[in-house]
Amino acid sequence: MSAPTEAAKPATMKQTERVVQGPGFGRGPMGGGMVGQKAHDFRASGRRLLGLLRPARWRAVAVLLLAAGSVASVVVGPWLLGKATDIVFNGFVGKQLPEGTTKAEAVDAAEARGDHQFADFLSGLDLVPGQGVDFGAVGRVLLLVVAIYVVGQVLGWLQGWLVNDVVQETVRRMRSDVEDKIHRLPLSYFDRQPRGELLSRVTNDIDNVAQNLQQTMSQLLTSVMMVAGVLGMMFWVSPLLAVIALVTVPIAMVVTSRVMKRSQKQFINQWRQTGRLNGEVEEAISGHALVTVFGRRRAVEAEFASANEELYESSYRAQFVSGLVMPLMMFIGNLNYVVIAVIGGLRVTSGSLSLGEVQAFIQYSRMYTQPITQIASMANLLQSGVASAERVFELLDAEEEVAGMPRTRHSGPEPDGSTTGLPGTTRGEVAFEAVSFSYEPDEPLIEDLSLVARPGETVAIVGPTGAGKTTLVNLIMRFYELDAGRITLDGVDITAMPRADLRSRIGMVLQDTWLFEGTIRDNIAYGRPDATEEEIRAAARATYVDRFVHSLPEGYDTRVDDEGSNLSAGERQLVTIARAFLAQPALLILDEATSSVDTRTELLLQHAMAALRTDRTSFVIAHRLSTIRDADLILVMEHGRIVEQGSHADLLERGGPFARLHAAQFAAAAV
Repeated sequence: MSAPTEAAKPATMKQTERVVQGPGFGRGPMGGGMVGQKAHDFRASGRRLLGLLRPARWRAVAVLLLAAGSVASVVVGPWLLGKATDIVFNGFVGKQLPEGTTKAEAVDAAEARGDHQFADFLSGLDLVPGQGVDFGAVGRVLLLVVAIYVVGQVLGWLQGWLVNDVVQETVRRMRSDVEDKIHRLPLSYFDRQPRGELLSRVTNDIDNVAQNLQQTMSQLLTSVMMVAGVLGMMFWVSPLLAVIALVTVPIAMVVTSRVMKRSQKQFINQWRQTGRLNGEVEEAISGHALVTVFGRRRAVEAEFASANEELYESSYRAQFVSGLVMPLMMFIGNLNYVVIAVIGGLRVTSGSLSLGEVQAFIQYSRMYTQPITQIASMANLLQSGVASAERVFELLDAEEEVAGMPRTRHSGPEPDGSTTGLPGTTRGEVAFEAVSFSYEPDEPLIEDLSLVARPGETVAIVGPTGAGKTTLVNLIMRFYELDAGRITLDGVDITAMPRADLRSRIGMVLQDTWLFEGTIRDNIAYGRPDATEEEIRAAARATYVDRFVHSLPEGYDTRVDDEGSNLSAGERQLVTIARAFLAQPALLILDEATSSVDTRTELLLQHAMAALRTDRTSFVIAHRLSTIRDADLILVMEHGRIVEQGSHADLLERGGPFARLHAAQFAAAAV
């Protein structure tokens, strides 16, 4: 339930935001990446985001342990394969030496020949002269490697499954918190927030948080552990080669950061052009009839072609620049490989390293650059995820309307409902006592307004746009809090009762019809889910819904979407009126409830509304003065003040503001 827009409300309510759709800006179905979005307070927001994992902390610890086990299996593999290589190589060299001699004798013989390099080479090998390759030992090592890799894969699968479970549960709780929060926010919050911005926080930002948590707890965590594990093994195998390999890391990081910085600009432009293209398509589809009527098809096609061409150019540049990362990293890696292979070969010939150790080290150097590249490439993604979390936290931290919300802008907490003072049955007397209100502190809208609506009276409110008509009834509903004065219901200050209790006694029919996706029966019973079938049909007959429902293929079981596109505007309005009729509220608020109904149906509705208003205090916001002839009291508002009040006939006789409005409206109708 939301109020129509008034000119006096903040400007954001009046603006129609053309939402940029596409990745990078959190709009539309492609808003997953959020590239370029940065958190204002990365550390605080990141810490709070991690705090959301607290309910699943033991599973998070299990993820760490599984990741460590999976990485360990990958890291130890090259070392074991190096051992297998050594067994094969040692056996091959040993086979070339005379059988029956010892290794020491073979080394001494080489020294005696003056072949000192070969002697150093033999001294570094674990061999038996004359003995060939021990294929049994090779097989055992290979089986061990296979077993370790299988265990590592199982641990990795378990890690992925557990990460998915933790992330989805965390995001589910976040979505539930956001949904619950939205229902506790005051109407003023929605006045300040464009709808597209709010939808972006609820959908795209939460999806982005889920994506980032998933990748952080899997890919980033694994990459960090992989770097640490591989670096440790490299220094264990050969500190000298490890230092040489690390020299290329700064080069790789500089190259990656520069390319990514340039590609990020191109991607931002790509997302912007994607948003423009989506906007063109959306306008073309939603305004198809208008485009056809005014013969603007060629112009629309030209605009689309221009946007499509610019998207092509920006996408090409973005993909080309970002595609340079891997070739450059491979080039640096190959340089690293050549240096390590040459120096490693020299170390093997000198007996300082075995061939298997050099082989293992080369594998480690290959394994080392990949996780570093992944970590660097995830920096922007991580920043984007924390920024999305920050936007969600801003929504969750917004000032609420529920218990603890000020009763007025300057008073105490919301009551718990135990001492409202209202009887079980509401008579319906509503009194405004010196009420003042403003949306903005320096722009008063309603000042020192006082009026009394007696039980069963129909009070019509008329006036120009921005006069404060809708605001007046919103104050009765406590959508906003007063600056001064008070409003009473049956003599009880409405701030002395919980909002839910107050609103349960009020029925409201807005100028903008709102139907949810479901059957016509469900929409009528929205205010009274426990209503019987007969009560639903009685309300439908009283408001003439029954007449058109019988012409529908499935009758009351006909399904409508949230826009009610399969019903006419008048039929949608009739359903909302039937909804209020069924609820049987003590107070009734009608915001030009018959504005979407044709003249014949309007006459029928006047009788239905008269029955609905019987013994019920009603406030009617009217734009067509012909609909309020039978009102008990008509209030004429200008600039937040009541400038005239009385019956329809009395106000016409006075010749004041109401008479001028009446004359102007009927003169326009005559034209």
